[in-house]
Amino acid sequence: MKDRSKTYANERITVRFEPRRCIHAAECVRGLPGVFDPDRRPWIEPGEAETDAIAGVVARCPTGALHYERRDGGAAEAPDAVNQIRVTRNGPLHLRGTIELRADGEVIARDLRVALCRCGASRNAPFCDNSHRAIRFVDPADVFEGGVKPAETPDATLRVSAEPNGPYRLEGPLEVVSGDGLVRLAGGRAALCRCGGSRNKPFCDGSHRTVEPAEP
Repeated sequence: MKDRSKTYANERITVRFEPRRCIHAAECVRGLPGVFDPDRRPWIEPGEAETDAIAGVVARCPTGALHYERRDGGAAEAPDAVNQIRVTRNGPLHLRGTIELRADGEVIARDLRVALCRCGASRNAPFCDNSHRAIRFVDPADVFEGGVKPAETPDATLRVSAEPNGPYRLEGPLEVVSGDGLVRLAGGRAALCRCGGSRNKPFCDGSHRTVEPAEP
């Protein structure tokens, strides 16, 4: 994916924004509306808040569209201690941790936060682009036992492979969490639906073999 990111900086911090990864979750706008104002140009003004506060809000961005680099000697961004996949109601998979994402056999992202399409309709696949809203994708974000398998994990990286016409194959230490946060399944291997057709969401059940791609 070609880098189309934009940067907004002062002497203390640089905030980087990748517009194609943004799905308008608005964590930044709710967290610091004086810094992040989509009705203003430039829409990010790092001088409007304390640097620690900006760093904290950027870290809440669920898609990885926002990142920061401290220029004042402050702590750099760090991955969460647990690689977590949170299933969102009627929406994407939110991944946090040490993530390596592959598509067509190539590494397309190494990130701390990613939102992955699970409705099958994204035009920016494997990333979510909010097409689930256009096609009215419905799923309660429940998680059931049996979908996460134990596996030896050589390091802390969660490796995610978006298989052509297939599921997301996940290998590495991971925790799959239901939308309400009440169910947490830990292990080292899982296959997650990315076509939107599985009857065992968020896990793959082979439905991609028969489901036609969704159209926005």
